[in-house]
Amino acid sequence: MRYYFKRMGSKAASPPRKPWTKIAWSGVGAFVGIYLVAVLSDLVNHDITDHLFLIGSFGASAVLIYGAPQAEFSQPRNLVGGHVLSALIGISLYKLMPEPVALASALAVALSIVVMHATRTLHPPGGATALIAVTGSSNSHALGYSFVLAPVALGALVLLLVALLINNLSGNPKRHYPVYWV
Repeated sequence: MRYYFKRMGSKAASPPRKPWTKIAWSGVGAFVGIYLVAVLSDLVNHDITDHLFLIGSFGASAVLIYGAPQAEFSQPRNLVGGHVLSALIGISLYKLMPEPVALASALAVALSIVVMHATRTLHPPGGATALIAVTGSSNSHALGYSFVLAPVALGALVLLLVALLINNLSGNPKRHYPVYWV
């Protein structure tokens, strides 16, 4: 038992803060990406109180693709594939078993992780997308499988386009994006 708790101790020091240029590029990318998704939401949806395209998982995607563009989780196949597959799974589970929500939610996230691993599209915000598909508003549920295309696929593609533009504006070779496509 003591060995188990000892494993939870630190093994190394915390890494140093990233350079201010990297921090600035990350902030600019996140701002532009989320702003464009919000603008798209306003253009598509006439109810200004329902920002359907602004799903919470896109905020987490922004952290990855603009803040850690070299990470495996941040690559285009992971970003788009992870969101789309997870949305498909979440919508399917909601349609098959809307109640109990706890069971549908847990299955949606668990199956999304398994499918993302199996397809090499693991993108942690995808788990949130699956959860949102199950627990989302009546407006998102009314979309059915259209939810997968808009807001999910379209929003992920907007974030990807901005990531391609912003991450490659920097002269720093470590901001080159993507590392790979497929």
